[in-house]
Amino acid sequence: MNLAATLSPKRRWIWVGAVAVLLVAAGTAWWMQRSPRVDVLELRYAPLLRTLQFSARVATLSRVDIGSTVTGRVAQVRVTEGAQVRQGDVLIQLETDELRAAVTQAVASERQAQARLAGLRSTGRTSAQSALTQADSTLKAAEAELARTEQLVAQGFISAARLDEVRRAVEVARAQQTGARAQTQANAEAGTDVAQAQAQLALASAATAAARARLAQAAVLAPTDARVLTRDVEPGQIVQPGKALMSLALAGPTQLSAQVDERFLDQLQAGQKAAVVADAFADQRFAARVLSIAPAVDAQRGAIEVRFALEQQAPAFLREDMTLSVEVETGRRERALVLPLSALHSQVSPTAATVLLAVEGHAQERQVRLGLRTLDAAEVLEGLAEGDAVLLGGSVRAGARVRVRAVAWQPGQPVGKAAAASDAGSALTNAMGR
Repeated sequence: MNLAATLSPKRRWIWVGAVAVLLVAAGTAWWMQRSPRVDVLELRYAPLLRTLQFSARVATLSRVDIGSTVTGRVAQVRVTEGAQVRQGDVLIQLETDELRAAVTQAVASERQAQARLAGLRSTGRTSAQSALTQADSTLKAAEAELARTEQLVAQGFISAARLDEVRRAVEVARAQQTGARAQTQANAEAGTDVAQAQAQLALASAATAAARARLAQAAVLAPTDARVLTRDVEPGQIVQPGKALMSLALAGPTQLSAQVDERFLDQLQAGQKAAVVADAFADQRFAARVLSIAPAVDAQRGAIEVRFALEQQAPAFLREDMTLSVEVETGRRERALVLPLSALHSQVSPTAATVLLAVEGHAQERQVRLGLRTLDAAEVLEGLAEGDAVLLGGSVRAGARVRVRAVAWQPGQPVGKAAAASDAGSALTNAMGR
């Protein structure tokens, strides 16, 4: 007998409803088995920090190589590596016996030239003037003798041959007068002899100055306040011009220099804060700031030089060329709506993307505008609100039915792993390999 026929109409409808409920439950179970199971993240506000990490080295404002400008044997080396020196301190002393002898010889030549010039200006001028006076007298006497001789010849008292001799005597006297006058002019202040003596004195004085300069160069001095980095000379060594004997780091504020990949140039600017730690002193961190960014990029390495200035006095353990690790803060949000980059369904532009939300069991697409971005997270400026359930992973399409599974996430940690022991504002870091 048919069971439905034996039932009353009311019970028959109850039985049909029960069967329908069972069918719906079975269909729902089947759908649940067929729908994909995806992770969802409930958005929350949290601090967001972006940093850059890279290696740097200790640099100085200037570094110079020190050497000798004269050839000689090293008598003393008065400083050691690491020593602080003041401007004018003697670093290296060469032997000076030969150089001192050269100075003595040059001084003697100079004094000889001075004496000659002084002689020309005193006794030389007196002698020349006396010779000129004597020549004038001799010429006058000869001319007077010529006049008498001419009268006597005219009167016939003496022969014409005697007249020729007197005339020759007059010519000789005139020549002597000309020579004496020329000597007097040469001994004058603007005369040739005095000018020649002055030139010889100037030449001797220059030789003396050169000899003294070479003697002074036997002492290699510190050009300014500095620290000795390297020393490549020992007593007894023969040194020559052009060879570096010491390397000095000139005194000045300590700076750090780093070669940063050009990809991160848009994140850097002067004045940004940085934390620095030396590899050899990992427990002693100190603060710095971005001082300057080079205007040109190294084409071979694709890097740009960034210099840092220390915020306080340099630690005593810092050494030139020491390797350091630097972390620069390039962006900070004290309170931001943050989602992991793995939640982005598609990237429209650097500041625009789409995400999928879980809404009543379906994946719903939503466009969002992004702000501060790190390697694994991004700030949401528009399109989402706190508490929205965002799907993780890109295998689900918009409109598809989904089964959701809530996961925990905090900035700076892998998605799906809770960070109970970590602060909610953990730093998000862009890491650059050393």
